Amino acid sequence: MPELLIELFSEEIPARMQGAARDNLKKLVTDGLVEAGLTYASAQAFSTPRRLVLVLDGLSSESPTLREERKGPSVSAPEKALEGFLRSTGLTLDQLEKRADKKGEVWFAVMEKPGRQAPEIIAEVLEKVIRNFPWPKSMRWGAGSLRWVRPLHSILCLLSDEAGSTVVPLTIDGITAGDTTAGHRFMAPASFAVTGFEDYAAKLKAAKVVLDPAERAEMIWHDASQLAFAQGLELVEDKGLLNEVAGLVEFPVALMGAIADDFLHLPPEVLQTSMKEHQKFFSVKNPKTGRIEGFVTVANRETADHGETILKGNLKVLSARLSDARFFWEHDLRLVKSEGLEGMGAGLANVTFHNKLGSQKARIDRIEALAREIAPLVGAQPDLAAEAARVVKSDLRSAMVGEFPELQGLMGSYYAREAGLPDTVANACKGHYAPLGPSDAVPSEPVTVAVALADKIDTLTGFWAIDEKPTGSKDPFALRRAALGVIRLILSNDLRLPLSKKLAYGVLKNCIWIGVQAGKTAVDDVKSFAEKFDADPTALNTMLGPITAEIPDVELRQDGRTNVSEDLISFFHDRLKVFLKDEGIRHDVIDAVLAMPGSDDLTLVVKRAEALSAFLKTEDGGNLIQGFKRANNILTQAEAKDGVEYSYGADVKFAEADEEKTLFAALDAAEAALAPAMAAEDFATAMAEMAKLRAPIDAFFTAVQINAENAIVRRNRLNLLSRIRQICLSVADLTKLEG
Repeated sequence: MPELLIELFSEEIPARMQGAARDNLKKLVTDGLVEAGLTYASAQAFSTPRRLVLVLDGLSSESPTLREERKGPSVSAPEKALEGFLRSTGLTLDQLEKRADKKGEVWFAVMEKPGRQAPEIIAEVLEKVIRNFPWPKSMRWGAGSLRWVRPLHSILCLLSDEAGSTVVPLTIDGITAGDTTAGHRFMAPASFAVTGFEDYAAKLKAAKVVLDPAERAEMIWHDASQLAFAQGLELVEDKGLLNEVAGLVEFPVALMGAIADDFLHLPPEVLQTSMKEHQKFFSVKNPKTGRIEGFVTVANRETADHGETILKGNLKVLSARLSDARFFWEHDLRLVKSEGLEGMGAGLANVTFHNKLGSQKARIDRIEALAREIAPLVGAQPDLAAEAARVVKSDLRSAMVGEFPELQGLMGSYYAREAGLPDTVANACKGHYAPLGPSDAVPSEPVTVAVALADKIDTLTGFWAIDEKPTGSKDPFALRRAALGVIRLILSNDLRLPLSKKLAYGVLKNCIWIGVQAGKTAVDDVKSFAEKFDADPTALNTMLGPITAEIPDVELRQDGRTNVSEDLISFFHDRLKVFLKDEGIRHDVIDAVLAMPGSDDLTLVVKRAEALSAFLKTEDGGNLIQGFKRANNILTQAEAKDGVEYSYGADVKFAEADEEKTLFAALDAAEAALAPAMAAEDFATAMAEMAKLRAPIDAFFTAVQINAENAIVRRNRLNLLSRIRQICLSVADLTKLEG
């Protein structure tokens, strides 16, 4: 079967677009061919800075002939019905067939769609793909109407089989498909013809072009690592940079240089970020000291002087870039030493966080108060947590973070140490943003945890207070990420945090700020209102600052903000379901435990969910749930029919069958064991005690008729079912389990 080779040869494609472009080319072409009736065995897509390539093996040579039969109106139907049928089929009356049907004769249309040759289909599909290719940005050039990411120079479109190869006839805006391509722009620019993919790949390699981006990345990493190793140094791993650089060159040549002594005192992250962002250099560190001492740049060609000229030019530019970084570092250090870290952050009073939530300084004040509230619950000293909260955002006003925003937090930790602040405060500067993503490490140091929680809770409560919630796929303020960060901080550190109170306190702080700014008149004294949330008076005074006027009870709920914290708890529960689903816990299991008291204690919720999930995977667990559901269904129907609630009064003296008496005894034992186990949060023991009910409940339903003729016996048995329901529901709301 034929092999199809496509190459779209252009000016340099941005590295960040190449991966998606490969995938899109493969999908769009293969989908189009399959839709047109062709089949293929396998497909591979490749890219270099100047070309997108697709190769299909086992492509069918033509599409099949299709035959369709369509039933029409009755022969005796009105003429207009027949005319409509003819229009829909594109046939004439003499092309229809009369066939017998159970209601008489009807018209049938038999339509054949002949197959088409592969070259015709390929040309049609490829032209459509090229004209409608989904580049994030594209351009027109010359006088043509074609748009491409950069000017498209040539199209190679070749069908080959055992008999040879043929060019697929295709012309787009003056570009005619052929069987030729060109090699490396500098080292082998001449054009050459190819006969198939194997010939194409071999000739490209000879022309100094490495087609596969994964192979280029492997070459870069191997050569760069070897250069570093030869100097007793170590290459700093950066997969994102590696993939980007692999998309910048067709023939990678690694070159290593040394960083001048004048810059070696800079923090390693500063050197690494400056070289990566400005020049796409890999950092090389001394494994003994961790200090960045060298760099690796990747050239796109071999040179007669083995890269000496390239390195010389790069070092000149690097020196200028690192001089800027040194200036920023020294400027920031002078500021910290003269004014302290709080002095550096003083200007945040003039930086707006959000027009409805005030400045960054106003936000820091709220975070400080909340960190003080949270600190005792995470084992941190409130004063130390408050001190950390006051300075963790200060580096946002530093020159270094102004140049490299991705270093925020990290630079704060350096400046905190230079200012003589405790290590715990410095660590909080660096760690309070974490975790940002699902793979980020979670902080464990108490002060950092307190500030990280306060930061994220203030963000969530603030935006909830002004009704700026995520909608659908839109989440401009990354509130889902903030909620997941809170969840991971709580669970990873096994914290018992009364989240409802802390969210309510956060909402209170934001609403106070909003109320003051809006000039609201007092309803209740804010301190008496704060007592509802167990707010610490010292923290409250810190939060209020110089404000002495009475501030409205957060019956700012007049503005439609009713139950803000309750709504936010629901949002956390939704995020928790997503998080636990990835951990293998079903959503209905989570719903069952969320319905229990204490659902704002996420650590408690997860412990319950894990125990219930493990229980349901056992045979006893599955069978007991079915027994519970049977009891609940019978009881619910009887209560609806009789108009009464069977919730107490079951007495063993009215038991008739042995199985009934056995169940009474089992329920007594379960009640006695479950209560202390649940109180001690020993959910494994509670589930084990629940499992013991499986056999007596099964035996009871097998041997006993619930709706006995004797009314007293019937009522007693229904009350016994109520005991089953109550005991089972004391562990989780099992009615929410599916199946």
